[in-house]
Amino acid sequence: MAAAAAVSSAKRSLRAELKQRLRALSAEERLRQSHLLTQKVIAHSRYQNSKRISIFLSMPDEIDTEEIIKDIFQQGKTCFIPRYQFQSNHMDMVKLESPEEISLLPKTSWNIHQPGEEDVREEALSTGGLDLVFMPGLGFDKDGNRLGRGKGYYDTYLKRCLQHQGVKPYTLALAFKEQICLQVPVDKHDVKVDEVLYEDSLAF
Repeated sequence: MAAAAAVSSAKRSLRAELKQRLRALSAEERLRQSHLLTQKVIAHSRYQNSKRISIFLSMPDEIDTEEIIKDIFQQGKTCFIPRYQFQSNHMDMVKLESPEEISLLPKTSWNIHQPGEEDVREEALSTGGLDLVFMPGLGFDKDGNRLGRGKGYYDTYLKRCLQHQGVKPYTLALAFKEQICLQVPVDKHDVKVDEVLYEDSLAF
């Protein structure tokens, strides 16, 4: 148990440090890196070959996903967005009908737009699964280890994907270069991401 406590404490202090790093980023710098990553995503072969894509609606301290979402629709792909259940670590990926719809969705206590519980929508796993999942997170290392916000939504969801569709969707993290760490502390429940995209990352 001592090892688990050490990982938990290391995660806590790294989260605090990363939040501080992100707070120090100017709006211009966030926009610059978001724009650059949007270009990287659109040129990425995994993205081009994916039909069913799940993407997060970004918070102010995350890479802005708005332009990627618009491109998903322009390319005729199907777009799914997270619907978090706040009383548990359960999350569904529900279908988004258009980029314009986002601003009309109710906001959660985290200030994220998401469809309400009573809003009946297609869930990705019930209609054929996902090819690609864009992963948010607070920190990442170059080996694909990810530090989330501590709720385990994505780790749990990816395990469900595996049960439903037999293969894990390709996971692509979007990160500011300030979110890249030397080493992210992980425990056995943490799922690695396949690839971390950031300003200086090399294309696969």
